[in-house]
Amino acid sequence: MLKKILSVIALTIFLFGHTDLSSQSRKAQAADEDFLNLRFSLAIPKYKKAYSRTKGNKSEKNRISFQLAECYRLTNQMKRAEAFYKRLARAKYDHTEPLVLLYLADTQRANGKYDDALESYTLYDQRVPEDPRGATGITACELAMEWKDNPTNFEIVKMKKINSREDDFSPAYSENTANAIIFTSSRDGVTGKKTDEWTGMNFTDLFYSKQDRKGDWSSPVLTDETEAVNTEANEGQPSFNANFGNMYFTRCSKDNTTINGCHIYVSNKQGRGWGEPEEVALGGDSTSVFGHPAISPDETMLVFSSPKSGGAGGKDLWIVTREGSSGAFSSPRNLGSNINTKNDEVFPFLRGDSVLYFASNGLPGMGGLDIFKSVKQEDGSWSDPINMRTPINTNYDDFGICFHPDGLNEGFFSSNRRGSRGGDDIYYFINPPLLYTITGKVIDNSTLQPIEESEVSLIGSDGTTLVTKTNTVGYFEFTNEQVAPNTTYEIIVIKEEFFNEKAMETTAGLEISKDFEINFQLEPIPDEPIVLPEILYDLAKWDLKPQFQDSLQGLIETLDANETIVVELAAHTDSRDVEERNDILSQKRAESVVDYLILRGIDPDRLIAKGYGERVPFTVKKDMERSEYKFTQGDFLSESFVDSLPDEAAKEAAHQMNRRTEFSIVSKDYIPKPKNRSTVAGTKVKVVTNPEEHILNYKLSPGGQIQSTCIVNGFTLDFVFNRRAIRPSISLGSALRLLKEGAIDKNNFQGDPEQILGGEGGIANRAIFVVETLRIANLTINNVEIQVDHQLKEQLVIGPITLSEFGEYQIDEEKMQIEFK
Repeated sequence: MLKKILSVIALTIFLFGHTDLSSQSRKAQAADEDFLNLRFSLAIPKYKKAYSRTKGNKSEKNRISFQLAECYRLTNQMKRAEAFYKRLARAKYDHTEPLVLLYLADTQRANGKYDDALESYTLYDQRVPEDPRGATGITACELAMEWKDNPTNFEIVKMKKINSREDDFSPAYSENTANAIIFTSSRDGVTGKKTDEWTGMNFTDLFYSKQDRKGDWSSPVLTDETEAVNTEANEGQPSFNANFGNMYFTRCSKDNTTINGCHIYVSNKQGRGWGEPEEVALGGDSTSVFGHPAISPDETMLVFSSPKSGGAGGKDLWIVTREGSSGAFSSPRNLGSNINTKNDEVFPFLRGDSVLYFASNGLPGMGGLDIFKSVKQEDGSWSDPINMRTPINTNYDDFGICFHPDGLNEGFFSSNRRGSRGGDDIYYFINPPLLYTITGKVIDNSTLQPIEESEVSLIGSDGTTLVTKTNTVGYFEFTNEQVAPNTTYEIIVIKEEFFNEKAMETTAGLEISKDFEINFQLEPIPDEPIVLPEILYDLAKWDLKPQFQDSLQGLIETLDANETIVVELAAHTDSRDVEERNDILSQKRAESVVDYLILRGIDPDRLIAKGYGERVPFTVKKDMERSEYKFTQGDFLSESFVDSLPDEAAKEAAHQMNRRTEFSIVSKDYIPKPKNRSTVAGTKVKVVTNPEEHILNYKLSPGGQIQSTCIVNGFTLDFVFNRRAIRPSISLGSALRLLKEGAIDKNNFQGDPEQILGGEGGIANRAIFVVETLRIANLTINNVEIQVDHQLKEQLVIGPITLSEFGEYQIDEEKMQIEFK
C-alpha cells in the first residue's frame, strides 16, 4: 500500500548498501533482488523456498529468516513478523544483527504485547545504548499502558459505507460545504489494472464520496475518469487549499522492474473534474521521493515527507514556503529533531497555518504509526509533539487525519486497527463537549444512616458558589450544567450537631467526561472530650516531637473544615510526681500543642490551652486489654486504682492512658476572620493556668448589674445576673437565633410545638425549652430550663438558683469576679 512506499525506498538502501550478493546462494539472490525493488509479495515465497533448500549454512538461514521477517513487517503482517524475529532471537542472531531486538520489540508493541516489548526494548537499549530508539521504545510502552487505561474524550465511528475490503485511507474534505471527501483506495475499479508487486495488491487511486441531506454517504467513485489525476501508478494523500480549488497529492511511478520516485503534484479544479496535474518543484530527480503533501490554506507553506539526505533518518517532515499562492517554493527545511526521528514521520495535515498533525512510528506511541500534534511557535519552530492517545491511536497503524474546515472538533482519520473491514479503513471522529457531574451521599459515621437536609456547597475556582441539600436518603447532585471544565472545586458539607467535612475535586486537565462520586461520613460532635492519637513526651519535657505532629493532622483538618468552633486543648499527666509540678508540666504540654496548631494556620482565638495535671484521671470508655490486663468499661484510673493493679506492667499501662491530650468543643459560633490574616509566633492564646480555680470575670451593665458570657448548647450568649430571677429567661431574638442555628429544635420545647412555634412571633411568649448544656467558668450543668420573654432586652438573665447549680460561689466586687468552689 502507498503508505509503505516511502518507508521502504530508503530502507532497502540501508539494508543492502553493504551486502555482497555474491556471497549468498543463487536461490536467495532472486528474492534479494525483489526485496531491493520493493516487490515484497514476490520476495516472500522465494525466500521461503531458498530457506528450505539451504543446508548446513546456519548464518545464511538466519539471514534469510531476517529478510522474511522484514518482508512481513513492511507489509504490515506483524504477527508473522514477530514470530520470525522471536525465532531469530532464540537463535542468538541478535548478536550478529542487533536490529532483531529492536524490530522484535516494535512488532510486539504493534501486537499490543507491551510487557514483552518493554523487555525487548530494554535488551536492545543495553546492547546498543547509542541508538535512542531503545530508550524511546521503553518510554512508549510505559506510556501506552497508561494511555490504554485513560482514554481521551474522542468518539470514533467506522465509515462502513465508504470502506471496502481493500485499503481506504488518507481522507480530506474536498468541498467548502464539508459534505464531501476525497481519499486514497486500492479497491476494485482503480485505474491501474496490474497488481502492485510491492504489496501484492491493487495500485491506489483517489476516490470521491458525498454525504446527502440524510447524512448518508454515497458509494465512492473515482475522483476523475480522464486519467488526469488517477493513472496506472499509485496516487494518494490529497490536500486542499482554502477554497478547495487546488488539490495537492502524491504520485509514485514504477515499472515493476526498478524503483522510480514519488513526487507531489497539484491539480486545478475544472467544473466537476480536475485539470492536468503539474509537478511541484522541490528539487531532486525522477528517483527522488517527495510525498504526503500538507498545504496551508493560502498555499504559502507546504509540509511533506521525504527520506532525502540531511534528515534524522527514515522519512522526515520537511517544509517549504513562498511569498504568494503561486511561484516557486523555497529550498526544503527539516522540521527539526523534536519532530523527526530515526524512523518515519509521515502523513502531515495542517490545521490552518499553525497546527500540524502527523503520524510517526519513531516517537513514543501505542504501536505502529501514531498521530501526533505540534504547534508552530513565534520563532518558526514547532513545539514538542503530543500523542493523540487512545481511542484515536491504537497499537495498530493510525494516520492520515483531517479536521472539519470550519474549525469543528471533528473529522476523519485512517487505521488498520482490529475490526477494520479491509487493511486500512476510514474512521470518523468527534470530540464532544466535556461533561461533568458531582454526586454523593452524606451519612452519619456513628450509625451509618443517611443524613437528610445536610447543606452541600460547591465552591469553584472560577468564583461560582452553588448550594444544595441532601434528600431523604442523604443524596446530593450537581449536574453537568453546574460543573464546569478546567475548574477546581471545594465541596463543603454542613449539618447541625456534626463536624463539617470538606473535599476537593478538579476538572482541570481532564480530557474525558467524568461523573465524580464523593461520599461523606459526618462525625457527630460529642459532649465529652475526644482523646487525640498518642502524643508522647520525654520525661519531664513538654516539647512536641516532630514524629508526633502527624497525630494532630486529624484535628487540623477538623478545625479547617469547621471554622466556627472553638476548642479546648487539655493535657493530662499520670499521678507520679507532685501535683504542682504535674500542673505546670501539663499546662506547658497543652500550650506546645496549641503553638503547633497556630504554626499550621489555626486562628489562636479558637484555641484554649488547659493543663489538668493529674486531677482528671482517665475513665475507660470500653473494655480493652493492655499489657495482658483487662481494663473494663467505667474503670476510673485514679491513683488508688492504679496502685491496686496486680503488676508493674498493668500499672504502667494505666499511667500511659492517664498521660493524654484531648480536645473538646466549647463554642460553635466563632466568627472566622479573613483568610489572609497572618498568624505569627508569639500570638497570645487564651491560657488557663489553674483549671481547678473556676473564676468568672464580669463587668457591670449600664444598669449596674453583673454582666458576663456563657455558652448555651455550644453558642455564646451574654447574660445578666439578676438576684430576683428564679429560672433563666431569654430574649425572643436570642431564642430565635438558637432555633435557627440548630442549637435547639421543636423537641426541646415543653408543650405543643405547633402552638408554641406557629405564631407570628416565631416562639410564643413564656414558652419553656430545655438546653442540654449551660457552661460558665469552665463548669457545665445539664438539662436547664429556660423561659422565653418577649419583653426582655438582655440576651439572657440568670438568677442565684441557677448559678448555685454550678457549685458554691462567691462574688468579689473589688476584683469583679465570681469564684466557684
